[in-house]
Amino acid sequence: MKLLVIWRLLTVGGVNAGWRNRAIYFKEHGINTEFLYCKDLGGLHMMKDIAPVYVTKDENEIHHMLKHHHYDAVIVVDTNQAYKWLSQANYTGPILIEARTPEIIKLKRNLEGFETVNPIKFIVPSEHQKRVLSILVAHNSPTEVIYNGVDTSFFKQLPREQIDISAEPYLPNNKKVVAYIGRLDQRKNWKQLMKIAKLMYEERNDVEFWVIGGDQSKDRTKFENKWKNNELNKIIKWFPIIPYQQMPHLYAKIKQSGGCTIATTKGESFGNTFIEAMACGVPVVAPNVSSIPEIVIHEETGYLFREGDIEEAAKSIYKVLDNPVLYESLSNAAIQRVVEIFSISQCADKYVRMLQKFMKES
Repeated sequence: MKLLVIWRLLTVGGVNAGWRNRAIYFKEHGINTEFLYCKDLGGLHMMKDIAPVYVTKDENEIHHMLKHHHYDAVIVVDTNQAYKWLSQANYTGPILIEARTPEIIKLKRNLEGFETVNPIKFIVPSEHQKRVLSILVAHNSPTEVIYNGVDTSFFKQLPREQIDISAEPYLPNNKKVVAYIGRLDQRKNWKQLMKIAKLMYEERNDVEFWVIGGDQSKDRTKFENKWKNNELNKIIKWFPIIPYQQMPHLYAKIKQSGGCTIATTKGESFGNTFIEAMACGVPVVAPNVSSIPEIVIHEETGYLFREGDIEEAAKSIYKVLDNPVLYESLSNAAIQRVVEIFSISQCADKYVRMLQKFMKES
């Protein structure tokens, strides 16, 4: 079987991390995946070693691919231009739509024109996202929830002797690391992260914040100016680019310090960094919004706080950092939850069975 996945943006975010994991698993089960993107925003390094990747907006080139590469199915991820390309190329194979955008206004825009290609199914990464999608499509539209999966042979607890201590970020002495991982934009809500860091800095001196990512983010310049002008660089270390292959080592350093990850997002359709951290035994502190309670179990694998409540967020972080016995309990439960629910063998296998079913019926 041969698939084409179409998405606008080749980022280092959760969508491509999820598809990287799927493509590896699919290949082991006789399914070859190719990727078509309109623009590379720094994610090429994480995809090119596992599957053919095309980055183009040239319609003639795209039409040629759809007509001559013999795809058994096409999966469109939040890219409304793809519906025109598929129609113009007279593509007749099965088409699936992954609806991942958590903001309903943007999701509506990304779905414009989908009726023209008559998709056989919508795929969403959480029950929450299924509810969001149901507002925009007919109630009887076939929709399936398939969680993003993480490769637990890659994202796992690393023994200290295996951690790459020669690569940034370097572990601070006698400080616990609280890491924000992801883009710098309005939805990810980096401004609230800065407020939490400032509050905690006023209350204690044994914590160092890491911001991981944001090299090509929309708010990069705003973040950088605020970070420098408010002297937040004393408490926040920023690493705009960390290679994807280094991420298990990054999580291992956070765990070695006795730290956790912190999210301040206003909404997620899923959240790959949560399951990556949990797979490595790192507790997660995040707002109790959208799909996050499907992933992080409050007081079991991490802590959930009321959206916008920086005091509660700080107190939640303190609970994780200040009780070693509780920390190990959270860590072990997080690993177990990922293995049982979010491992790639669980999640991608569901996708494989669905695709095989469609191939038999077509």
